[in-house]
Amino acid sequence: MSKKVAIVLAGSGVQDGSEIYETTLTLLRLDQLGIKYRCFAPDIPQHEVVDHWRGEATSETRNVLVEAARVARGEISPLDELSASDFDAVIVPGGFGVAKNLSDFAEAGSQMVINEVLREVLSEFHDARKPIGLICIAPVLVPRLFGAGIAVTIGNDPAVAGAISAMGGLHRTCPVDDIVVDFEHRIVTTPAYMVANSISEAAEGIFKLVERISEMADIKM
Repeated sequence: MSKKVAIVLAGSGVQDGSEIYETTLTLLRLDQLGIKYRCFAPDIPQHEVVDHWRGEATSETRNVLVEAARVARGEISPLDELSASDFDAVIVPGGFGVAKNLSDFAEAGSQMVINEVLREVLSEFHDARKPIGLICIAPVLVPRLFGAGIAVTIGNDPAVAGAISAMGGLHRTCPVDDIVVDFEHRIVTTPAYMVANSISEAAEGIFKLVERISEMADIKM
C-alpha cells in the first residue's frame, strides 16, 4: 500500500503562519516520491496578522485553518480530525506560525505552552512509533512534547538553541543541506530557513528530511 503523510500547517506566511516555500518543497518532494499526503491546521484565530509587504503587525483578525487552506489549495482538514492511525508519518513545516499559533514560543520562549490539539496529535504519532519530521523553527516543540534528551536542530541560532537546551532538548548544530535524526524517537529535523539564504538551499535539507521520513516509515517498530 502507498504511504500517506500528514502535514500540519500554522497559517500562511513566514511571519504569522507556515513558511510557504518550506511547505511547498515538502509537498513537492512527497509527490515526487509518490507519497500521498493530507494537510491539517487548527481551527483557531491567528495570534496576530502581519503585513508581509511592510513587515508590520496589523489590526486584522484571521483564522489559522482558513489561511492554511490557501497554501493547501483548499485540500485541508481541521487538526482535530487528524488521527495517527490513518497516516504513516507527520511533518510540520516552519514559519513563525509555529511559534505564534501552534505554541506561544515567540513570547514565552522556554516556558512555552503548545496548542493542546497539536500536543495530542503529535503524541499519538510518537506513541505509535511513526516518524515525525519538523522543519525550521518547529523542532523547538520537541522537548516540550516528548521530553528531555532528544536530538534536534534549528541550525545554529544560539538563542533558539539555548531555549531548546533549557527545556531539556539536545540541540545539534547542522548546515542547511543536512538533517539530524534521532533514531530512538524517530524524529527528523532540518534548519531550512533558520539558515537558508535561498529556496534552493532550503530544498536540499527539506528533500533529505522527506526522504528519510519515507525510509523510516517503511521500518515498523
